[in-house]
Amino acid sequence: MRVDGVVSVGRKVILDVDTGTDDAVAIMFAALHPGIDLLAVTTVNGNVPLENTMDNTLRVLDWIGRSEVPVFAGLPRPIVRAGFPSARHFERDSDDDPHGSTLPIPPARSTSRAGGAVEFLVETLRATTQPLTLVPVGPLSNIATVLAIDPSLTEAVDEVVVMGGGHAEANVTASAEFNVWADPEAAHVVLTAGFRRLTLVPLDATHRALVTRAACARLADLGTPAGTAAARFIGRRIDAYGAAAPCGGAAPVHDVVCTAYLVEPDVVTTRHLPVAVDTAGPLTVGRTVVDTRPDSRGTPNAHVAFDADAGLLVRLLTEVFARDPAADGPASAPGPG
Repeated sequence: MRVDGVVSVGRKVILDVDTGTDDAVAIMFAALHPGIDLLAVTTVNGNVPLENTMDNTLRVLDWIGRSEVPVFAGLPRPIVRAGFPSARHFERDSDDDPHGSTLPIPPARSTSRAGGAVEFLVETLRATTQPLTLVPVGPLSNIATVLAIDPSLTEAVDEVVVMGGGHAEANVTASAEFNVWADPEAAHVVLTAGFRRLTLVPLDATHRALVTRAACARLADLGTPAGTAAARFIGRRIDAYGAAAPCGGAAPVHDVVCTAYLVEPDVVTTRHLPVAVDTAGPLTVGRTVVDTRPDSRGTPNAHVAFDADAGLLVRLLTEVFARDPAADGPASAPGPG
C-alpha cells in the first residue's frame, strides 16, 4: 500500500504515544498516509511528562492540519511503580536530549477530549465491529491498564505494533530499551496478553533504519509543514546522537518505523519468537529476553523485527510528507515553541 497507489479503505489505527521527536514523526506519518485511518491518539508519560506529551501531540496535529483527530490523556506514571526504575541518563533539554520538553512548532490551538485514554480505549474496543490496530510507541501503561479492566479486549485488536525492547541493542541501561524499562510490568502484561498478532519493533531494527542529514534536507525541501517539521525534529535527534553515540551524521527515528510498517510490512524483517520481560533484576530490569534458540521450547508470542530497510523508510517519509491537507491555509515556518 503506497501513497501513490489506490487506497480504498484505510487501516483503522489508534496510536499511543509519549510525544517527543520520533513520536511526532510517527504521528505525522499516520495522520497523512491515505492508507491509515487514524481514529485517535492517546498519550502516556514517557519521553516527557504527560502534560508535555499532550501539548506536543496537539501541536503536531494542529501543525499539519489534522486537528480533528481526537487526543486523549493517559497515565502519568507506570502501573506498579511510583516512577521509572532509576533516573534518566541525560538531563532534560540538554544537548544530548533527543526530544526536549516542547517541540519547536507553534503552540496548539486545539485541546484534548474529555475522558481519559484508558476509558476511550475500553469503550472503543468494546464497541468496534471490526478489529482495530493498536500502535503503542511509548511505555505500555495505557494498554496494560485496558487489559486489566477487560482481558477479552484482545479480541477486538487485529494487531498490536509495539516500538520497544532490544535483543542485541539497549539504550537507557546496558540491558534495556527505554519504553519497556519505563514500565516493565506493563510490558509484561502486554506481551503475555494473547493478542492474535503482536509485532515488536525493537532497537535492533530501528538502529538499522537511520535517517541522515541529507534525507533531512530532502524533507525540508518539500516545503510542507510535515516535511519542514520532520527535518527539524530529526535534525535534533542527529545532533543528540552525535554527542552521545555517533551514528555518522544520522539517527534512528524509532517510532515511525512502526507506522511505516502498517502500510509497507517489508520495511522490517521479522521472526516469530518467544519474548519475555525482566521485571526484577537489579541490572536487567526492563530487558526484553528474546529466545532465538532453534531448539527453544518457549511459545512464540511476538513477531520480532531484527532488520529494517532505511532506504524504503526514507522514501516513504518523503512521499507521505509531501502531502499538505492544510494547503489552503499554510502555516508559518516552525520556530521556538
